[in-house]
Amino acid sequence: MAELIALSVIILIFSVIVHEVMHGYVALMFGDTTAQRAGRLTLNPLPHIDPVGTILLPGLLLFLNYISGGVGFLIGWAKPVPVNPLNFNNLRKGEIFVSLAGVFANFALALVFALLYHISGAFYPNNMFLKILEFGVQINLVLGVFNLLPVPPLDGSKVLIALLPFEMARSFERVSFQYGFMIILLLLYLNIIGIIFDVTIPPLMSLLGIRPF
Repeated sequence: MAELIALSVIILIFSVIVHEVMHGYVALMFGDTTAQRAGRLTLNPLPHIDPVGTILLPGLLLFLNYISGGVGFLIGWAKPVPVNPLNFNNLRKGEIFVSLAGVFANFALALVFALLYHISGAFYPNNMFLKILEFGVQINLVLGVFNLLPVPPLDGSKVLIALLPFEMARSFERVSFQYGFMIILLLLYLNIIGIIFDVTIPPLMSLLGIRPF
């Protein structure tokens, strides 16, 4: 069980790093070299480690899951990749594509883990590796859906700002970025985010042929 939980944390850290790296790669495609110059276009975890989101929170959840005897809930984040939209050769299009890059990366990883699950299951059914792959599908779907929420600093808010008329976008940005973290905590407290996950994650996992947790 300890090996299962530890490998799940590794999958989580890998997934959040890929999410951030894709932001930087797509920004580079739109002419912004900020992430490249900062040495952040790498899968080496060291430049991406956030003390809280990459170490403390997953470590605490790992401990709680270990003493409870299951994988349970795991979440975390990496240090945001630096991006300067003023360098984009197309500002609005760049904002949208760069913001969605991490989300699409997580959905793509979910698909890859699902394919590996079905291939592995055909030869080695009922092994621990399948549990790891199931978690890889689930956590990447969770990260993708969560980051689509239009609440700062999540990616969905940046897409919304890029789509809104200028004055509405600035007004939304002034208010929401000031209270974004509080809004996320409120949504968690009211279980609204949990409801969103309950509505979206099981159907997406079923679509990929994975039994929902």
